[in-house]
Amino acid sequence: MFTGKMIFLLGTACLLLFAAAPAPFVPLFADKENAISSSVAEHFLSPLQQTDTSSKRPWKSKKCAVAITYDDAINEHLDNAVPVLDSLGLKATFYITAYSPACAKRLKEWRGVAARGHELGNHTLFHPCMGNMPGREWVSKERDMTTYTVQRMVDEIRMTNIFLEAIDGKTTRTFAFTCGDMKVGDSSFMNGLKNDFVAARAVRNEMHTIDQVDLYNLDCYVVNNNTADEMIEWVKKATETNSLLVILFHGVGGGNALNASLPAHRQLLRYLKQHENEIWVAPVREVAEYIKKYQQKK
Repeated sequence: MFTGKMIFLLGTACLLLFAAAPAPFVPLFADKENAISSSVAEHFLSPLQQTDTSSKRPWKSKKCAVAITYDDAINEHLDNAVPVLDSLGLKATFYITAYSPACAKRLKEWRGVAARGHELGNHTLFHPCMGNMPGREWVSKERDMTTYTVQRMVDEIRMTNIFLEAIDGKTTRTFAFTCGDMKVGDSSFMNGLKNDFVAARAVRNEMHTIDQVDLYNLDCYVVNNNTADEMIEWVKKATETNSLLVILFHGVGGGNALNASLPAHRQLLRYLKQHENEIWVAPVREVAEYIKKYQQKK
């Protein structure tokens, strides 16, 4: 049995122990979960800190965006480009000319390419180009855009969309101008096709920030036997300027005079993969949809 003196001594000891214990640390502005709320945090950030992410990393929190594209649907794309892309987990856009022999004979493989996350873009039914320009002697009379009407061009492009939907099941995709030619006569045929595509790629060697991109005149850097170092310099420029870089391949290890060697192609893709913490690599369709939403908010 406790005596009064014993109870007094025990009470005194408890008080002394409580007084000596360190007080728990409670952070300023803590909520019930003991964390600073985002609204309070934003209040104490300077304007520069608040805008730094959007101005320096506007591409899904990355410094720049790179869209890798391949034109004309040739065998070398399936044989040489796709395996490297897939091994690195990178997604690209393949602009398909529906009449291409490598498309007609390898439909199952193109269907697999789309199923693995690559975009099958529209590069017309027959790849017509303006035949009355210097260096265009290779353009046949049947594929000469100078003999086309706007309606014929529109019809063939829409037919290609139907063909591509039969392969990949997609109703949203992008277009690439053949030879960079945008007009039939004096008329821009894309004006009547803007509801059919989210973007259209041209061929000027330029890059732009997200607010300056023209979705129906996307510029790109055409690979013409460039070294890996030269192509990587394009990527570094895009990173430094927070821009969109679209890269256009034709031949990959052959298949077209506008060629990229297999080592150069592989080295570029490896560089993109190694720097994916600051470079967003995605098909043109995905990048274009992101740009459209961004520009609509401005």
